[in-house]
Amino acid sequence: MAIGSGLGAQLGIAAETTYGTYVAPSKFIEFTKESLVLKKTTAQSAGIAAGRLLALSSRRVLTRKEASGSIDFEVTNKSMGLLLQALMGTTVTPEQQGAGPAYLQTHTLADTAGKSLTIQKGVPLTTGVVTRKNFLGCKVISGEFSCEVGGMLTGSYEIDGKDVEETSALAAASYANMAPYHFGQMAVKTGAFGAETALDGIRKMSCKVERPQEVERFYAGQAGLKKEPISNDQVKISGSLESDYVATTLDDLHTTDAATSLVWEFVGPTIDATYKETFRITLPAIRLDEGPPVVDGFGVVKPTFSYVGLYDGTNQPKIEYITTDVTL
Repeated sequence: MAIGSGLGAQLGIAAETTYGTYVAPSKFIEFTKESLVLKKTTAQSAGIAAGRLLALSSRRVLTRKEASGSIDFEVTNKSMGLLLQALMGTTVTPEQQGAGPAYLQTHTLADTAGKSLTIQKGVPLTTGVVTRKNFLGCKVISGEFSCEVGGMLTGSYEIDGKDVEETSALAAASYANMAPYHFGQMAVKTGAFGAETALDGIRKMSCKVERPQEVERFYAGQAGLKKEPISNDQVKISGSLESDYVATTLDDLHTTDAATSLVWEFVGPTIDATYKETFRITLPAIRLDEGPPVVDGFGVVKPTFSYVGLYDGTNQPKIEYITTDVTL
């Protein structure tokens, strides 16, 4: 029997083979909050009947269903692969590094067609009985990562789903021995692609990847459910760098509107030989939109530079993840 509060909740995920078809959860992620809900559209008959003062309950119909919401979590050294694949789009097979237990996942930006998840949410009653809600056909609409002084690397995903069902059994949650990435492991680098050097003075960093999709694909013959969303705009990558004004590197890039490659990485303990736990975002070309330094008092000048990620014509953005996970 679970605890009858949020302490007894669970969130399991699995990659779907067919959009909207349930797959039992294979990974359980530790989340900080979620807002996944069923969204339904109903219609009520307005027919006039002599003397009837109230609409008939039997004449209300459910015309369509979908799901949406968000998931917030700490980025950890294990079990992130399915979430990263759903965001970035590339079908990833972990590659063993050397002969030891380190495996590299390279999530390169690609179309997300066919990349949907089943997300099972376990919600406890006060009695300790855990109810289940299975969210089917979950597509990642956006993913944002952030870390600041003294904090952990966190992620927030916006989700669009096809349907919710409550018949498939609640899976027994099991968790890997995970550790979160944090500010003490963080480095930010800029420069020529492949030869970036570390920036000094960075206090906070964020990166958001938006995957615009047509989520209104409701057609006749689909029982009020949507077909898989299709990409309907270019990917949008943006973020910010909050810093102390220790050098003019970012300021100069803002002034000239020059492009630079940006690497944001977290490097943890050694897994084996030279391979360390790693979470790394590489954006081959960014340009700074805002953030020239201003003096607003006696303290250290602290400009915040906003940026957009663009295509350099050759290299795609990617997220590299080195972990002991043999599979996603």
